[in-house]
Amino acid sequence: MIEKTFPLVEIQILSLLNAVEELYRQLTQEAESLKQTRQADLLGHIAGNKNRLVNRTEQLSKQLEDLLSMEQLPCHQEGIRTLFRRAESAGFSTSDTAHRWAQLRSLSAACKALNEHNGACIELLARHTQRSLHILKGKPAFANTYGPDGTARSDYFSRTSISV
Repeated sequence: MIEKTFPLVEIQILSLLNAVEELYRQLTQEAESLKQTRQADLLGHIAGNKNRLVNRTEQLSKQLEDLLSMEQLPCHQEGIRTLFRRAESAGFSTSDTAHRWAQLRSLSAACKALNEHNGACIELLARHTQRSLHILKGKPAFANTYGPDGTARSDYFSRTSISV
């Protein structure tokens, strides 16, 4: 069975690596945009690209999981190691694919860290914007109500502190 599944696993890992590399580029562009311009249109475009890439990555990961289950292997690091050992026993060279797998794991961790950093920056910007709006509208610095999902909600009626 490994004779059929390992070539497909090689393709999946390469496809995943390409998708994660593109995701990393988008996250890096987002980080640079947050530092410099804070253009909402550009950030919205990047967010759309990130969502598309995350969906693609999830789809490719599911396909890899299916391939591992065909070999009756768990979908985690030990399952991949076992798959590589089986492939080597069957005469396949696994060095390139194992290297790509290591790159994929490392780059995925970098994407996670960068995404968390960008999310924290966006959260700070959102808080700053909300405080500015509260000052302009004459509201207190804290929200009085919360929505069903637990997020703070703005009051619908307010008075303006200043007029021009």
